[in-house]
Amino acid sequence: MLERPLETLLKQDRAVILTGMAGVTALAWAYMLYLAWAMRPMEMAMDQAMPRMQAWGPVELLLTFVMWSIMMVAMMVPSAAPMILLFATINRKRRQQDRPHVATGIFLAAYLLVWTLFSVFATLAQWGLHSAALLSPMMVSTNHILGGTLLIAAGVFQWTPLKHACLAHCRAPFEFLMSDWREGTGGAFVMGLKHGTYCLGCCWSLMALLFVVGVMNLLWVAAIALFVLVEKAAPGGPVIGRATGALLVVAGITLLSQGG
Repeated sequence: MLERPLETLLKQDRAVILTGMAGVTALAWAYMLYLAWAMRPMEMAMDQAMPRMQAWGPVELLLTFVMWSIMMVAMMVPSAAPMILLFATINRKRRQQDRPHVATGIFLAAYLLVWTLFSVFATLAQWGLHSAALLSPMMVSTNHILGGTLLIAAGVFQWTPLKHACLAHCRAPFEFLMSDWREGTGGAFVMGLKHGTYCLGCCWSLMALLFVVGVMNLLWVAAIALFVLVEKAAPGGPVIGRATGALLVVAGITLLSQGG
């Protein structure tokens, strides 16, 4: 029996990888929807009276870390899809040629590890803001200075050389894999870490905006995730990013002018 053409195998690999990423993303969003639903009673109670801001314990810290980690999966896996698919395609071809290859999951796991580490810092930041009474129980900034500063910082960052260097990397998966390819499982893990670091450098300021619009405001979470995808994949992504940066600065100045 003749072997199936390589193109057919590549298409099947692509379908498997896409299905896996879609499943992981769907599960992450399902968890986020569950959290939003579970927090509805608290939101309704706030219509009657502001609940007392209680100090966090280990359980609250752990649950917040889990929330941030899963939210990063929901937001960032779709934008990483082009890089992950290309990595899988290269490994499939190498396997067909009896050359060393590695599972795509290693690369993805390292990529998500970077965002998991970011979730640690995001959790600590939320804890600090909560302790300083700068966040509402619904995880929205209660201070115009804080909100305006975060908006301006995110807007200015959209125009910095660091932002454009990281974004250029994320928009060129083929060049990255050709120039930074490493053999073996350890090599794939290092590549995933490196790509994740570039991605973090590109998007960290956008994630900080969640403290302005609401960490559990799923409409804004989805909007930021969509913006990240457009900025990385759309033909005019860099232009859209700079234009958005200017709008963020204007919004931040407007918020600061309101005082309080």
